[in-house]
Amino acid sequence: MSRLPPLRLLTTFEAVARLGSMREAASALNVTQPAVTQALKALEDHVGAVLIDRSTRPARLTEPGQQLARATRDGLDLIADTIEEIRTSTGLEDQRLTVACTMGLATHWLMPRLSDFYARHPGYVVNVQVPPTDLPQMWPGTDLVLRYGRGTWTDGTTLRLFDETVCPVGRPALVESLLAKGEGLNAAPLIHVRTVEGRHWEGWTDYLARRELPKPRGPSHIFDNYVQAVQAALDGRGLMLGWRSITDTLVADGSLRSWPDGALDLGTAYFATVSPAAAKRPAVKAFVAWLGEGAENAP
Repeated sequence: MSRLPPLRLLTTFEAVARLGSMREAASALNVTQPAVTQALKALEDHVGAVLIDRSTRPARLTEPGQQLARATRDGLDLIADTIEEIRTSTGLEDQRLTVACTMGLATHWLMPRLSDFYARHPGYVVNVQVPPTDLPQMWPGTDLVLRYGRGTWTDGTTLRLFDETVCPVGRPALVESLLAKGEGLNAAPLIHVRTVEGRHWEGWTDYLARRELPKPRGPSHIFDNYVQAVQAALDGRGLMLGWRSITDTLVADGSLRSWPDGALDLGTAYFATVSPAAAKRPAVKAFVAWLGEGAENAP
């Protein structure tokens, strides 16, 4: 057995120790609470000692757990500090920035626009992180996060980019066929995106309820991310909820068609949150300024 457990187990344990709650740690790490419990059990098996006293409410660190918590925090801090030193010593600190966002926003909004940023700032490099969930966080090494919501984050300076709206979209032939038959959205084949972490995104049930429309009775296709859902819509398999940032370009070029009078303003928007440690770096300042210039024309 390796002397060191997988880093994933240590970062999970560090979050539990720091936040004092497995539920809070699960939320911060964008995973389920059972996943946190399993990671802690695997770490205890590796260490050969009980790290969490589960007989108390809330659970508390045992003495071995406190020892490992101090060592883990010191080790992760050392790794982060070393990475920053390497970046600075190699001259990359002022030229690179790391942006975290969802897969859908990266694929359909950010990446198609990056060529414009590079044309204006040819010396900079933008690294795009796409976490496995729809809740990108300000992890160590992340300079800026693009997030959907209501702008309530407190982990940096937040800039409102553009308001987000939602509208059913589908292949033009499918939309025309449904309208010609006089069928409403409740009878249409619908494409759903369902993930445990995606509960902050409104789905078809929310949309139909807000529009006071009947519950769906047509066939359903379920996917776990918006990139898959967009491809299914392009394949004509059904209607999807088209988020402005993801599908407006496809509607503009005729690949998809919006449902007539289907747009719904949810009172949400996309925001950019800048890490306090990165706010003064030239590359980050240039990127934020570029985002602000393009916000009025977004998406």
